[in-house]
Amino acid sequence: MEEKIKNLITEVSQFKASSKQEIENFRLKFLSKKGQIAELFEDLKKMPADVKKQVGKSLNDLKQAAETKFSDLSQKLTETQTAKPDIDLTLPPVPNKVGNLHPLTLTKLRIIEIFERLGFNVADGPEIEDDWHNFSALNFPENHPAREMQDTFFIEKGTKEGGDILLRTHTSNVQIRLLQKQEPPVRAIMPGRVYRNEAISARAHCFFHQVEGLYVDRNVSFADLKQTLFHFAKEMYGKDVKLRLRPSFFPFTEPSAEIDVTCLICKGAGCVVCKHSGWVEIAGSGMVHPNVLRNCGIDPEEFTGFAFGMGIERVTQLRYQVNDLRLYSENDIRFLKQFNTEGVA
Repeated sequence: MEEKIKNLITEVSQFKASSKQEIENFRLKFLSKKGQIAELFEDLKKMPADVKKQVGKSLNDLKQAAETKFSDLSQKLTETQTAKPDIDLTLPPVPNKVGNLHPLTLTKLRIIEIFERLGFNVADGPEIEDDWHNFSALNFPENHPAREMQDTFFIEKGTKEGGDILLRTHTSNVQIRLLQKQEPPVRAIMPGRVYRNEAISARAHCFFHQVEGLYVDRNVSFADLKQTLFHFAKEMYGKDVKLRLRPSFFPFTEPSAEIDVTCLICKGAGCVVCKHSGWVEIAGSGMVHPNVLRNCGIDPEEFTGFAFGMGIERVTQLRYQVNDLRLYSENDIRFLKQFNTEGVA
């Protein structure tokens, strides 16, 4: 047995392990209840008393050596696994990569900045609206096509208060709420998201963003509207942009006009965004209809006003030369990271 113990001590001291499994094999072979050292202790019980003392000492030395070896192997493996990788401290640091504002948000902030310098406040309202604030108060006839399912997302039909419940189709609902609670003069813009049941394409989407403006006071004229939008176009697109007004019709304004600017994507040569006309519509506008003022409790004989509305997506298309507004809602990081946020508060 003495010779066997010496051989095991040599084997224990020379044992090498580089994984948890190899260390576990060591434990099972030497230190487990059915391992070789445990078997030797069983054999020691059968030996004569005169040799048991000497052999027992050697056997204890073997057990202690095996336990020490097991502890060393386990500690070395732990240190290897938790060791930090080599780092070259001479390399320049990697700058923190922070997110940036969405291009629609950048454009909205720019629009707000321009109109705030003209004395306009920013107003907000609900995206889930009733028929009165979205249609009736804005002088929409009962049989107007915009009330039908092909244009509007209805949530609930025929409620007792305010008629149908729907997703607002424009931010003009905020104009009604503002005029109902605030006496003229009123000068505000209303940015927000709106919804229409339309086919999705490079030029249209079922949800998009609008910003509408309203100015109601004594002696407000169409010339005030024209100069306000002319100033906005110059500030947004540059001094060389051209502006034109085309007669149009909206239930809530009279007279009404659509506002076009020269296409900044094709520079007037013609492209899919401008329908090869060289002009892009950016806004609808007009003088607030007297019926709208009456519905809000304002005397149209004393006060007049103008209103306008524009799609933020369309303004952003021209500002950044984006030819497909579907890109705004696809969350492609390759598209979004192109837009610079320097100077944005």
